[in-house]
Amino acid sequence: MEKHRKLGRSSALKLALLIVVVILSINLRTILFFVTGSSSPIAVVRGYSMYPLLREGDIVFAYRPEPSHIKEGDIIVYRGVRGNLIIHRVVGVRVVGNAYYYVTKGDNNPLPDYYEFTGPGNAGIPYDRVEGVVLSINGYTFKIPYIGYLSIWYHTIG
Repeated sequence: MEKHRKLGRSSALKLALLIVVVILSINLRTILFFVTGSSSPIAVVRGYSMYPLLREGDIVFAYRPEPSHIKEGDIIVYRGVRGNLIIHRVVGVRVVGNAYYYVTKGDNNPLPDYYEFTGPGNAGIPYDRVEGVVLSINGYTFKIPYIGYLSIWYHTIG
């Protein structure tokens, strides 16, 4: 009888743990939004504009700081004028009035992203289109290689 009671508690604990993991998995995007402030806390690199630092299929993580905390050298994730996500480096910061604009460029591109710029005099990427800054720890850009190919293949097939 004691053995069955231990098995019952162990099974109940495993089931409760499984339920918690499933709930966290389903709500991961919401949880990450509250932690990072970014509506796109996880992004998949597509293309080769940030090569060799970021390669197609890499996954990066982003957080959304205050506009004044984004500086030259940061890599940002922003919404393009067509709504697509773009991951490029900030090569300049412009403040027009009280609004922040970021001049961006892919590391592997010859010119800044002029076609994406808006604002007075095409100042740059406005802060309201910035989804976040790519997580970097002690100058090392945090990324997970290859896993993003699953997302790329899924969206190519679908």
